[in-house]
Amino acid sequence: MAIINPTVNRTPQGANSVFTAQWALGNADTGVAVTMTDFSDKSIQIEGTFGGATVTIQGSNDGVNWETLRDPGSVALTFTSAGLKQVLEMTYYLRAITAGGSGTAVTVTLCGRALSPKSWS
Repeated sequence: MAIINPTVNRTPQGANSVFTAQWALGNADTGVAVTMTDFSDKSIQIEGTFGGATVTIQGSNDGVNWETLRDPGSVALTFTSAGLKQVLEMTYYLRAITAGGSGTAVTVTLCGRALSPKSWS
């Protein structure tokens, strides 16, 4: 069980500023949360070896209490195989966690798009 920092990229592209965060998770890992307040459009992609694990996408507004996020069809964002889904809820923090399985090696990539130009430092 490890706490995994994401690799974060921010690309200001005029009206379509893009943010990506990527976690490389193993068995029972927790991804360090990222802040997603500027990005109303978000998707999550998961690839790799699940080894029986479940990957859950969680959100929080206080950074203490975490809830499973959903897709636009109100289906929980839990993955047992590779996939790509849109994120419904707008939360201050977002993270990925794994549970169960053995030999798990998955890459979780979050992508967000802002609807107005951004400049990051």
